[in-house]
Amino acid sequence: MQFSKYGKQLLVGNGTLQLMEDLGTAHASSEPVLMLGGGNPAHIPEVERHFQNTMRAIVNDDRAFGAMMGDYDGPQGHANFIKTLAASLKKKYRWELGPENIALTNGSQHSFSLLFNALAGEYDDGSYRKILLPMTPEYIGYADIVVQSNVAAGNREASVIEARRPTIERLDNGFFKYHIEFESLYLNESYGAVCVSRPTNPTGNVISDQELEKLIICCRDAGIPLIIDSAYGLPFPNLVFCQARPYWNPDIIMCMSLSKLGLPGARTGIIIAQEEIIALVRGANAVNTLAPGSVGATLATALLKDDSLFTLASNTIQPYYKNRMEKAVVLVKEAMDDLPVLIHQPDGALFLWLWFENLPVSCEHLYEMLKQKGVYVLPGRHFFPGIKGEWQHMHECIRINYAGEDLVVERGVNIIADTVRSIYRR
Repeated sequence: MQFSKYGKQLLVGNGTLQLMEDLGTAHASSEPVLMLGGGNPAHIPEVERHFQNTMRAIVNDDRAFGAMMGDYDGPQGHANFIKTLAASLKKKYRWELGPENIALTNGSQHSFSLLFNALAGEYDDGSYRKILLPMTPEYIGYADIVVQSNVAAGNREASVIEARRPTIERLDNGFFKYHIEFESLYLNESYGAVCVSRPTNPTGNVISDQELEKLIICCRDAGIPLIIDSAYGLPFPNLVFCQARPYWNPDIIMCMSLSKLGLPGARTGIIIAQEEIIALVRGANAVNTLAPGSVGATLATALLKDDSLFTLASNTIQPYYKNRMEKAVVLVKEAMDDLPVLIHQPDGALFLWLWFENLPVSCEHLYEMLKQKGVYVLPGRHFFPGIKGEWQHMHECIRINYAGEDLVVERGVNIIADTVRSIYRR
């Protein structure tokens, strides 16, 4: 079978595929599996009961259920949800936006596929523009979603993702933190957009308000849109454990999701942007999927109307994950107190990012060793897309998900500690 260059790109193994296949393998396995590698949110009983009760009310309403399951929405997405969300954000944050500034997609991955392919690649004037990640490590899914296009000069393939190394601040008590290196951040017409996640998957890093404001100014001055990936952040699901506030203006493209509220199966992404971007998303939805799915948007509309969406995020979901994070940090510190490990300051999301300094083997090898013992993590190498040159630090980190059951996380951390200890001793 012959495939196009795009088809061949899909056949090549990548970090996203590894993550999702590991997740599927763990769920289907008849053997004991300690899943610390996926991005699955926790099953929070109070939150799931609220979702169930809301969904029951929708199912029992013949008209609402019929519209949710039996009618296409428009290509911009569920009109009532979009209208309700726009009104909520305008009231809560005084953002100057309306329904014309919001579109839905079938999940965050779909959102970024649309945006990256629309803003990067070859332009009509022959120029070739990239997506800049001003700081890595970054979300694993950014690397493989751009349809590669040929550069006119030399007809060669070029990477559409370019990333910068961070500065590393060593903190007290075994923590460290990544920062954007602003001194070397030079933006010009070679970039179609700048993208940053807040909080960051995989590290739990939350760029400070001051850093974000500086980045917003840099992008505005260069005339380049800034994409803020807020799948874990503000305004919801609010998996943020430090002082931070949400930002939006017409120069910003904000991407949100219902997944980390506890609804990954609903596959609902949200894009908030200027009208021209929304028109683009609307057209892409019509061509690629006809319309976004309705189930998540219908459920979320009811949650917005009684204000329970923001209340659940702030009063239940955020404290739940903060508690899980604190427990996981204690577990790591106790299990690895004799190892040269640093924890990235966990200011948000649902992961711990562990840096084993001078690890004698690669993180990919460590990942395989752990998988043989039934422990699934994510090797850090995949979270550095677009980095030029070799950097040993990329091979010394792993990501663990602490959203699972207490016993699973505890046993998994202890096996990781024992395995890494044996590596250093060898």
